[in-house]
Amino acid sequence: MSGAGGERRLPDLRLAGFALGVWLSSLGALHLSARTGLLVGGAGLIVAGVLLAVRPGVTWQVAVRWILVTVALGVGCGAVATAARLSVRDAPALAALVRSGEPVEAELVVRDDPRLLPGGVGPPTYLVAVEIRTVKGAEAAPIRLVARALVLGADPGWRGLLPGQRVSAAGRLLPPRPGDLRAAVLSARKPPLLHGRPSWAQRAAGVLRSGLQRACEPLPDDSGGLLPGLVVGDTTRLDPALEEDFRATGMTHLTAVSGTNVAIVLSVVLFLVRRIRAGPFVSAAVCAVALAGFVILARPSPSVIRAAAMGAIGLLALASGRSRAAVPALAAAAAVLLVADPELAADPGFALSVLATAGLLLLAPAWRDGLRARGCPAGVAEALAVPAAAQLACGPVVAALSGTISLVSVPANLVAVPAIAPATLLGVGAAVLSPLWPDGAGFLAWLGHWPTAWLVVVAHTGARIPAGAVPWPGGATGGLLLAAITVAFLVAARRAVIRRLATIVALGAMLGALPVRLLASGWPPPHWLVVACAVGQGDAVVLPAGAGRAVVVDAGPEPDPVDRCLRRLGVREVALLAVSHFHADHIGGVSGVFRGRRVTAVIGPDWPEPAAGRNAVEAAAGEAGIALRTAGPSWTWTLGDLRLDALGPGDPMRGTNSDPNNNSLILRAVVAGRSVLLLGDAETEQQDDLFHRVGAAGLRADVMKVAHHGSALQSPELLDVVDPAVALVSVGRDNDYGHPNGPVLHRLELGGARILRTDEMGDVAAVAAPGGLAVVARGDPPAR
Repeated sequence: MSGAGGERRLPDLRLAGFALGVWLSSLGALHLSARTGLLVGGAGLIVAGVLLAVRPGVTWQVAVRWILVTVALGVGCGAVATAARLSVRDAPALAALVRSGEPVEAELVVRDDPRLLPGGVGPPTYLVAVEIRTVKGAEAAPIRLVARALVLGADPGWRGLLPGQRVSAAGRLLPPRPGDLRAAVLSARKPPLLHGRPSWAQRAAGVLRSGLQRACEPLPDDSGGLLPGLVVGDTTRLDPALEEDFRATGMTHLTAVSGTNVAIVLSVVLFLVRRIRAGPFVSAAVCAVALAGFVILARPSPSVIRAAAMGAIGLLALASGRSRAAVPALAAAAAVLLVADPELAADPGFALSVLATAGLLLLAPAWRDGLRARGCPAGVAEALAVPAAAQLACGPVVAALSGTISLVSVPANLVAVPAIAPATLLGVGAAVLSPLWPDGAGFLAWLGHWPTAWLVVVAHTGARIPAGAVPWPGGATGGLLLAAITVAFLVAARRAVIRRLATIVALGAMLGALPVRLLASGWPPPHWLVVACAVGQGDAVVLPAGAGRAVVVDAGPEPDPVDRCLRRLGVREVALLAVSHFHADHIGGVSGVFRGRRVTAVIGPDWPEPAAGRNAVEAAAGEAGIALRTAGPSWTWTLGDLRLDALGPGDPMRGTNSDPNNNSLILRAVVAGRSVLLLGDAETEQQDDLFHRVGAAGLRADVMKVAHHGSALQSPELLDVVDPAVALVSVGRDNDYGHPNGPVLHRLELGGARILRTDEMGDVAAVAAPGGLAVVARGDPPAR
């Protein structure tokens, strides 16, 4: 399609069928054996050959034949390429070492920067993508191959490795997850042994990246953590809460290197070479060199390679002098990347990159020209068309992943556009200048902090807009449904009357539904007494303590789920954080409770184990300037109409099935006249002690958080005397522990309790209602 005023031509889609065939066959073959993949690939190539031999006589039959030929060729190439990789992944000798679990020694090549796993308790664990070159068991001969793997490194020596570096390590091989090309996971407790140095390019990139981080150290945490991520993909300092805001606002592409950054860098280089009147091929060559340098600076990780490929599309269009060349270039780039790395077929980031670029090439020019034809200024038309086209194209994948459709993503990306280019260019300048003039790099980073701070403001504001997203079916079903609706709309919108009708319907729906969603969003429900957050296989319970304030009991296994739950409830201040015990599924997410919130006090039981868990809670409290205090049977706490009493632990229990569980902090809360019993992970021994020590009158409660995720280790006498109207079961979907126990749930139901499970219902709440209690479930339980 030409620019405004030029001849409008249909895009060249001849390679699109080939790319689609490669994509679908690669995705399917990842879940097949190597032999089956080869059979599928061979069948695709045979079908392509048969179709080529057919000579149709009608024009439309010729077009259909070529479409089928390209798709079949793509299926053959994609399946064969994936099968070749699977044959390495499934090598019998390596699979035998994985099954045996015996110690091994492996020679490895680092593929990407090590990442610190979040939410861990105890020593840090680093996740390192590597290639296995040699692996040797205790008695077997060395196995030589080139296979992808992951390392779980429990030693700080893994932290400073660079891509391309050769190392050796000892550990145990664990099985990988299905559906990707990794052959194994190496669990290594000792540091790696280094062999040689990384390439000069990677060393130079490491120096520049470190220099950018140093230049950003004096900056505020939000903008100072975002700028390196935006420029070179270094997210080590990026606040997870800020990352969640960018995700909720549809601006995730700005938290790491994307095609936008590549396009900005290349556009500046292109402007400079055109100033010296360079021809199209010279311009493309110079841009290619700049592109290679940017990839080295940002690290050749999969996301950066994707961004570079999308940027290379523009180079081909430039070299040919025809804008139509960009569309087949997109298809060719996607096909080449998929053949080289079939694992990208299952990567949502790759799908978003391709779809966003397709939207910019196929939709944005027509929308821009239409706006200009109606009197819209050129710059405004471009600014409106580009984010709208990208968001519309990416909508099905985003809906499938999140189960929502964002109403704020297009305006948020629109107002963010003016800040992206200066932030990117100033950040790149600071990185390049840092080895030569650190003070100058710091000044450029300070300048770049201002447009980056604007991006932070946009993300914070967009994430907190009420009704900013509407629910939509998640998974493949929701994505395909929205894709069908999108295609149908684009086809129908070619008629002016359909466009006007769609505009009227959309505006009417938004204007009619928005006040309802703002005034009655449904969550948190009015008069809520207690909420059990859906945090997976763990506990996090919230009690209201006033407007924007709450008491939080336990924090779940990871920071993000509990943080999201508290955001949904509008909790800005935690008056009290109570930890029932120090197992990771109750305290692993403690940092999420502190994110952007003031925490006034932290309490826990007087039990030292597990030591790593207790230390993690003490460290989080210490960073906030407060101390972890001990609570026992004499402890009471009151705030407004909320009262808490500690019923346990009593005398320390030792030698039980699980001493940390059986020394849990047990709380009884009274909220607006209703009682809530929180049993932590107390098992039969502590429950029996509680029953005999406190008695039936002190245990009766309207709502009970069932102990230990509904496990079988329950005291029948305790369940009977509590006699709850509502039983909350905080449990992870498809967990491996058999939680919750069926007979336990049946006993509660026979007693008249309404059972609310977080694995089936998401966040669940007990609500005060006239004459009794009501229950509300938010839905959206977390994935396994």
